[in-house]
Amino acid sequence: MEQDSCVVVILTFNSASIIRETVLQAKKVSPNVFVVDSHSTDSTVALLDELGCTVVQRPFSNYSDQRNWAISQIEAHYRWQLHLDADEVLDEQAVGEIRALLAGTPRFDAYMLRRRDYFMGQMLRFSGVNPWHLRLFRSGAGRCESRLYDQHFISTATPGRLQGFMHDKNSARLTDWIASHNRWSDAEAKEKLGPRLAADNVLKPRLLGDARERTRFIKEIYYKLPTGLRSLGYFIYRYVFRLGFLDGTTGFYFAFFQALWFRMLVDAKMYEQRTAQRPAPELKTPQPIPPTE
Repeated sequence: MEQDSCVVVILTFNSASIIRETVLQAKKVSPNVFVVDSHSTDSTVALLDELGCTVVQRPFSNYSDQRNWAISQIEAHYRWQLHLDADEVLDEQAVGEIRALLAGTPRFDAYMLRRRDYFMGQMLRFSGVNPWHLRLFRSGAGRCESRLYDQHFISTATPGRLQGFMHDKNSARLTDWIASHNRWSDAEAKEKLGPRLAADNVLKPRLLGDARERTRFIKEIYYKLPTGLRSLGYFIYRYVFRLGFLDGTTGFYFAFFQALWFRMLVDAKMYEQRTAQRPAPELKTPQPIPPTE
């Protein structure tokens, strides 16, 4: 069977507030939109049907499992895959670059796109985290690394770079950001306390690697620093050295919650789990008091 040019793969769960904008931009890249929904209870599926997407239902375990399952369903039918979250909206530059790439002869088998974060409804020009993500790749050339949190797509191919943006609009309200990061702190704590995964299943930390690999390298150093001090150091890094202060009041709140709330919460949950795993101290039987004469 002849393969179609490209498919856009999106994961959804109760994504009605943003999914229309995400899909409309994705369809400018390809009419083929394959959505794996985790049994949404809002109007997400109805909107996807209205927009002409192919929707399959699958219970959610973790992002890595869900994304790699999606890859296994479509890789035999499409030459290229573009992977998006439900709240990642391509800008016009990214759309144009991907269309031109697919219409020509691509130099690379995988491409990274830049992501622009939003917080409390405002776009962050300086304060965002993990700006580069590998999301476009030739079928067979990419998969999602086996991690519980902070998963990246990885490839044996050296990736190229596109200059357009994915606008990550998952944090319209602070309440939603806190709820999602509370869940992610559970996954991060479990990840850090669990067994180290085989190197071929995860992104390699490298100081002289690409932007994702450098971030992973710095994160390994971060976890070697003393608890408490590392969260404060991360706040200074994000707010001062990464120019988060140029994002104004929202930039301060983002740096504060990202470093001094989320990162401290991960540390606290790691401490809680370590404490729970320690054996209970043995209680000494009190010695009888000899009678006095």
